[in-house]
Amino acid sequence: MSYYQRHIFFCLNKRDGEPACSDHDADAAFARCKQQATAAGLLGPGKLRVNKAGCLDRCAGGPVAVVYPEGTWYTYVDAHDIDEIVESHLRDGKVVERLLLPPDTGR
Repeated sequence: MSYYQRHIFFCLNKRDGEPACSDHDADAAFARCKQQATAAGLLGPGKLRVNKAGCLDRCAGGPVAVVYPEGTWYTYVDAHDIDEIVESHLRDGKVVERLLLPPDTGR
């Protein structure tokens, strides 16, 4: 078993003159996820880790987050979307289909 059951990484990258996740308030989404996961008792060894990330190279679909070990890529719009990812995927293990980033979305 790995040290954490799941990791979620939020791209917080900033770019000059190009689209970037930071243009979409990714910092607030990261903070919301961490807050909701803490409140639900999901964080810690054997459970979940919420991490900041630099560029994940999927800028065209930004903002983005990825959950490992599944390799599930999400895009999101607001706090409701983050709450749904926490409750459905991170707590219950069920992918939030409506928030999946299309597989061909790149930079």
